[in-house]
Amino acid sequence: MTRETAVERAQGVIDSGAFAEALARRLRYASESEEPQAAAKALRAYLDDEMAPSLTALGFACRPVENPVDARLPLLIAERIEQPGLPTVLMYAHGDVVRGHAAQWREGLAPWELRIEGERWYGRGTADNKGQHSINLAALEQVIAVRGGSLGFNLKLLVEMGEEAGSPGLREVCEQHREALRADLFIASDGPRVHAQRPTLFLGSRGAINFELRLNSRERGFHSGNWGGLLVNPAVVLCNAVASLVDGRGRLRVEALRPSGVPASVRRALADIEIGGGKDDPEVDADWGEPGLTPAERVIGWNSLEVLAMTAGNPAQPVGAIPGGARVFCQLRFVVGTRLENVVPALRAHLDAEGFADVELHVGASGEATRLDPEDAWVEWALDSIRRTTGKAPALLPNLGGSLPNDIFANTLGLPTLWVPHSYPACAQHAPNEHLLEPVAREGLAVMAGLFWDLGESGAAVRASRASGTPADF
Repeated sequence: MTRETAVERAQGVIDSGAFAEALARRLRYASESEEPQAAAKALRAYLDDEMAPSLTALGFACRPVENPVDARLPLLIAERIEQPGLPTVLMYAHGDVVRGHAAQWREGLAPWELRIEGERWYGRGTADNKGQHSINLAALEQVIAVRGGSLGFNLKLLVEMGEEAGSPGLREVCEQHREALRADLFIASDGPRVHAQRPTLFLGSRGAINFELRLNSRERGFHSGNWGGLLVNPAVVLCNAVASLVDGRGRLRVEALRPSGVPASVRRALADIEIGGGKDDPEVDADWGEPGLTPAERVIGWNSLEVLAMTAGNPAQPVGAIPGGARVFCQLRFVVGTRLENVVPALRAHLDAEGFADVELHVGASGEATRLDPEDAWVEWALDSIRRTTGKAPALLPNLGGSLPNDIFANTLGLPTLWVPHSYPACAQHAPNEHLLEPVAREGLAVMAGLFWDLGESGAAVRASRASGTPADF
């Protein structure tokens, strides 16, 4: 049996119907972590009744883990230890999904049922994340079979049920179970490829912090004719506060929150990355954001501040009154080099210096930026494996433009992190009509089978090469 056999068998699970059967079964769990009270039974059942039996059949020992932060969002740790001393890989998946919003799906589609129409496989979780971890497990199963039951490396899997709710408890679980999760390498699948046709590898994610600017000037509104020009308008103040943070072309104005530059290794990795261009992608605005950077550098290698929502008065029925208060909801996405702990002090100092000391700053969800060195030995190994399997030059992103809980794996557990996404930008993730694209899934099965095979063949050599700093022969 050969690597080619494993790759072919992995792709064959689509033709046999086995992959569709497993995915359809998993979609039926309405595991909406944003509705943890209503979905509590489904969230736990996905681990107990679906993941644990599937993993046990693959030779894993499974144990449930209670969430120390929110008991309604359980976790699962699975281990498949072949031999002490072999390279150990930690994988990750999340079995929860965003709200189904069934009424918003087009006629003939439902979030909890798999519907296949041509190349599109519809259902909530097909792209994020049930479809992606189902691809990984299906490929793993075929590699185990072709290699006669032995992978040639140890494998651990952490499954959480709260990623869409901000992963409450994930960090604490990783800290408490640090020894059980010890590994040499982290591999997972989430997020989209750069393009549907191009295999992609990304090494981390931009950090993110949500914050609200709030100004309450008085208890109620007052007539704009009688009091206009006499009373502070909190909406006007907040508009100017935002304008002090980011200019009219999207360029960040807070010097303390601007990156010092794009590292040379990141620039090299992004040189052949094209953003957008897909059928359902918006057209990139050439003159928006940091000048002098390519679109890929702006969204992957730089910081950006966005206004997500703003309100004052009653936008649905405006009246001639100066509003008593106003609110603006913002988000900063940032790259390695900007520390999360410094963001709020920098924002507060900037607002105060610009004359907005009365504006309140309220902080929401946040996560640290991470980025594995694009020239790391594991990166070179993964790119070589994907290239061998697909015959294509994979896209290498030093980090995803979006955000994932990668800082927990990279910083808390200290692991080199590789993400191999099996979705694409127009998958309608988090929206009605979410779908998995069959050609991407088929290629993803092949890519993962190749990676698993190569880990058994050359994982030990890459680990030794990384430790010694000498090149490895893949």
